Amino acid sequence: MLHSRFLNKAGVRLATAAVFSLAGLAAASAETKWDMPTPYGDSNFHTQNISAFADDVKEKTEGSLAIQVHSAGSLFKHPEIKNSVRKGLAPIGEVLVSRLANEDAVFGVDSVPFLAPSYDKAWKLYQASKPALEEKLGEQGLQLLFAVPWPPQGIYAKKEVVSGEDLKGVKFRAYNAATERLAQLASAVPTQIEVPDIPTAFSTGRVEAMITSPSTGANSKAWDFLTHYHDTQAWLPKNMVIVNKRAFDGLSDAEKAAVLEAAAEAEQRGWEASKVETKTKTNVLIENGITVVQPSKQLIEDLAAIGETMAAEWQENAGEAGVAVIEAYNNN
Repeated sequence: MLHSRFLNKAGVRLATAAVFSLAGLAAASAETKWDMPTPYGDSNFHTQNISAFADDVKEKTEGSLAIQVHSAGSLFKHPEIKNSVRKGLAPIGEVLVSRLANEDAVFGVDSVPFLAPSYDKAWKLYQASKPALEEKLGEQGLQLLFAVPWPPQGIYAKKEVVSGEDLKGVKFRAYNAATERLAQLASAVPTQIEVPDIPTAFSTGRVEAMITSPSTGANSKAWDFLTHYHDTQAWLPKNMVIVNKRAFDGLSDAEKAAVLEAAAEAEQRGWEASKVETKTKTNVLIENGITVVQPSKQLIEDLAAIGETMAAEWQENAGEAGVAVIEAYNNN
């Protein structure tokens, strides 16, 4: 009898535990968690914008979708992020768009020098190229959520550059195929130099000029080895946030709407943050003695001619998609 009562009580306890366990599982299944790898550290404005995006998604979905940001390549390194999202190893991630240009030229359009030399033109180019970007990503099971530019690229030198003639024969820093081609078209001498080697290269005379952002110039303490920065806004390379299409399609309609709304807000906020970063780092250059120059009319014309050549070369590499992007950009 005692044994029977004990079994009954044990059964009740087990049944009760099972109920609570099922309730816990139901609660857990009601929340979706996404891990999001990003390439840059927490102090970077791109990462800060993405963290705000993750907070917005959680708030807009009332906690049913939580995005955990893994910054500074801590989950996947930058070269691995895109394929990690494509394979579903991470549902969402951030990459530099032009890093994918070796896969398809379409991804390199925002890094064609002097094609879109301002924030307004960069936005216009983004809208013109967005359908092609979305199509290429869609073919790989990916979806574009939003994109945010880095500060624009300007010319650093040891003197004021008034025209393209002033770049002839100058040892010009190159760090990829595009900057090497740019130097060639300017009749400069391209020299491969990575960011950590910039100060030494200038100090030893290996290079005399470079094109890079105010951020890189400030971080490299350019005032120690040159005197002028020309605000050419040559190009504004973008980072983009992509999501695995199957993961996105697995969300409820309300969650999808929340993610897209948060993404639109992040894009707008990110573009404004990039402008602030540009202004802040340009002021750092000025405060440390760099002369910031607005490019002369002649220099703009000479650089625009180089841009036209490089845009034509890019368009040829990109094929029909490239033609469509350039036409949309010019007619918009």
